[in-house]
Amino acid sequence: MIRPILLASALCLPLATLPAQTHLVVVTGLGGEARYRDTFHAWALELIDATTGRYGVPVDNVIYLGESANRDTTRIAARSTMENIERALTDLAGRAEPNAQVMVVLIGHGSARDGEPKLNLPGPDLTAVQLARLLDAFPTQTIVVANFASASGGFIPALSGPRRVIITATKSGTERNQARFGKFFVAAFAGGQADVDHDGIVSVLEAFTYARREVARTYSQEGTLLTEHALLDDNGDKTGSYEPDPTTTDGALARTITLGYSAAGPIARDPELAALYEKKRVLEQAIAALQRDKNRLEPAIYEQRLEAILLDLAATNKTIRDREDGTP
Repeated sequence: MIRPILLASALCLPLATLPAQTHLVVVTGLGGEARYRDTFHAWALELIDATTGRYGVPVDNVIYLGESANRDTTRIAARSTMENIERALTDLAGRAEPNAQVMVVLIGHGSARDGEPKLNLPGPDLTAVQLARLLDAFPTQTIVVANFASASGGFIPALSGPRRVIITATKSGTERNQARFGKFFVAAFAGGQADVDHDGIVSVLEAFTYARREVARTYSQEGTLLTEHALLDDNGDKTGSYEPDPTTTDGALARTITLGYSAAGPIARDPELAALYEKKRVLEQAIAALQRDKNRLEPAIYEQRLEAILLDLAATNKTIRDREDGTP
């Protein structure tokens, strides 16, 4: 059940609401062949550069753990061992703002022996259960986990929960071929290809949808069987959606989360417009939370709360449109 104080805060947000801080943790596991090591490192750098450059996230808010720390001593904080991952996430949990957005991106090869999904690392592998334990240290933050590895589908049941978006490159542990999904998910943010309205905003849902479609397109062009089916779960039901629909399945939370706003877009140049977009994000997240708890509420109470938030959201969207159009 949604707490009254949360609902009230969602409906009475001041215009000066500060945008949620974004933190990015990128982990590249064992590459094996040189071509995979190069590819995984390139994806990591492309995403990090977009995060700190295009979207203005402070460099101090980004952690990169790589297969070999010697590969890039200025960018890689430490080797991607289980011990260093635990240390990094524990440290971040101690300093992340209560309403922060934390994105954890896993790049590499995966496996699912005996039904236990893992990311292959130098030394002991990272299991889904171990990552779930580490994420429990973030009780109020919004978490995004994007696992680009093969055989990654089993991470969803282990990590699914409130305020969490879990993305996997495959639907199960049986899809073992090296996945292409990560390439296009990163490109969605780095190049803005998923920003169809050119407002400088790319949501996690838009990036997922773009990447899934591009993966299918490349397989179709090659005339080969599609061997990876990406999934997204953000309603806490431990079941991912290949084609999420925010109104019926998954995606309501993912569409409210972005790495930030493009420095070339209007939001970055207008603090009041940025505050309005942040209010919109919080209202949309309140709707997502309400939808998640729908079955726990009396229908009349659910409809009453939903109507109140939707009215506030409609008014906020109108104010945004007027400001962007230059209407006084």
